[in-house]
Amino acid sequence: MKDDRKLVVQAAAQAQKACDFILDLRPEEEGAVPYQPKEYKVVALRECPTPEKMQLCDTPKRAAEYWQMHIATSPQFNPECECFVVLMLNTQRRVKGHQLVTIGTLDTLLVHPREIFRASIIAGAAAIVLLHNHPSGEPTPSQADVKVTRDLIRAGQLLKIEVLDHVIIGNPSHASLRALGYFGAV
Repeated sequence: MKDDRKLVVQAAAQAQKACDFILDLRPEEEGAVPYQPKEYKVVALRECPTPEKMQLCDTPKRAAEYWQMHIATSPQFNPECECFVVLMLNTQRRVKGHQLVTIGTLDTLLVHPREIFRASIIAGAAAIVLLHNHPSGEPTPSQADVKVTRDLIRAGQLLKIEVLDHVIIGNPSHASLRALGYFGAV
């Protein structure tokens, strides 16, 4: 099963490289086609079989369990770097899916609302849970974590997609910014 996942990921990466090459036509090149809009299709990368009890994501503990089951085992996940994931939920707080949005460095991530909410809008998510890891193993939020969370809460309010929590995954514990009181007056 893991070999199949690796093959799918490798094939997707090769296809992306091929698309990047094809789309890299420059108008000054002889015979180049001028820029044309494209039709896009969003496809799932892989299925993430989840036990019934874990499909409901209504606590930070359940979000952390989902991380351990699906994110930490993903071929793209790098435990040596901070990784930011959006967990997309329906109106009953059941998991519709997740997206590994960005992989940063040892202690830094680049996060922008556009990337955070893109898949959630496409998937028709009613709410999201933000998750990211701290490779140091210490889940205490930094000031940057708090600021980004508040910015994303405000963006979610504009889009009518509720940001339910931001869970920081440490080793072996986790921290919820909502439980720590950072979701107060935004």
